[in-house]
Amino acid sequence: MTTVLDPKKSVSVNPLKLSQPLGAALAFLGLKGMMPLFHGSQGCTAFAKVLLVRHFREAIPLATTAMTEVSTILGGEENIEQALLTLVEKAKPDIIGLLTTGLTETRGDDMKGILKAIRQRNPQLKSFPIVSVSTPDYKGAMQDGYAAAVQQIVSTNYGDDVPPEVLSPSVHAKPMITVLPGSMLSPGDVEEIKEIIEAFGIEPLVVPDLSGSVDGHLEDEYYSVTTGGTTLTDLRRLERSTFTLAIGESMRGAAEILKKRFGTNYEVFPRLTGLDAMDNFIMRLSQMALNYCDPHFICTPFVPDQFRRQRKQLQDAILDSHFYFGGKQICLAMEPDLLYSTSWLLKEMGAVIKAAVTTTKSPLLYDLPVESVKIGDLQDLEDLAVGSDLIITNSHGKGISDRLGIPLYRMGYPIFDRLGNGQLCLVGYRGTIRLLFDIGNILQEQQATH
Repeated sequence: MTTVLDPKKSVSVNPLKLSQPLGAALAFLGLKGMMPLFHGSQGCTAFAKVLLVRHFREAIPLATTAMTEVSTILGGEENIEQALLTLVEKAKPDIIGLLTTGLTETRGDDMKGILKAIRQRNPQLKSFPIVSVSTPDYKGAMQDGYAAAVQQIVSTNYGDDVPPEVLSPSVHAKPMITVLPGSMLSPGDVEEIKEIIEAFGIEPLVVPDLSGSVDGHLEDEYYSVTTGGTTLTDLRRLERSTFTLAIGESMRGAAEILKKRFGTNYEVFPRLTGLDAMDNFIMRLSQMALNYCDPHFICTPFVPDQFRRQRKQLQDAILDSHFYFGGKQICLAMEPDLLYSTSWLLKEMGAVIKAAVTTTKSPLLYDLPVESVKIGDLQDLEDLAVGSDLIITNSHGKGISDRLGIPLYRMGYPIFDRLGNGQLCLVGYRGTIRLLFDIGNILQEQQATH
């Protein structure tokens, strides 16, 4: 069992974690026609916008209630009301994601009461979809904010104005399952997961779906809101889903909410990187595809040929690259879900996890292939990484890499000195191959220079 160290430093040096509002904004960006609205100062929104723009190299729609010193003291209800009315009139979103910041959380604004009063005063907002989530940035981390936003997204009632044929499909319609992708998954990862599920004849309802909004694509005209992702119609179809797949332990809470609301059973997959992890996922999808089979007969697992071939390719990739992983000491610093997924893959490849640093608490931290994990910052990583063979963290680890003379592999948020973060895929059989070759090439080059 891994020991979790939480030293409670009085100051963060070279911070690793990102804020809850940023995580919530990322989740909201996976909804089509969305405008995330930060209830706080302009600086809070500007920080999140700059970071997301640098990471994805895309236009990121974010709005703010622009709280000032006076409005913070007197209350932000007027700012929220004016922001909502302006956005509905000018940006014309399908849905608004209202999230709090440390400023308004410290003041203690009653968001439910404020929204109720605003709707009563403005009939045009009475039935308008507004998802409100509490995300104080003085506690938790990006993963917590993302998870909290997804929980509120699946908790909200979006009405039932959906055509009857959509809610009551024909007998020949594909079975539909809900997929809850965690914050560790990039838009490219989500796209790969969707393609895998669709290959089994199952329709994935992904909430939220970043692969449609920040995947890096050009539109024919300018839009002030997100142009892709999970639609309002999709959110109204959640009750039709027959099962929920939660990708990442942080998505368990949202899956439990769907089970409580609609009786939808769920299963949590902590990771989809690695041979065993993907085998389990593929077999689960195979069982879903054959759930109509007579239980008195033995059903041959249905696995599309493309995945049988991809599995053989991954086996060959493991064989080719394991020489360079064996015995290498690797240090990691990232969010808990991503840390769990990456560290276990490296362990399976024969590497030694020399040190692990993370941002927030999670049940997964007690089951890592390392003696202890520290909830800390990049200074902690630098202290622990001396003498290691590889560092894996975000782009802020470049300075550590240069000072210690240790190569860096970039993972997590933000990555601002590499292109293609919207399409990057490191899950599934193909994604695992890409990850093994990327890291294996770094280790091979390092070995050749010594």
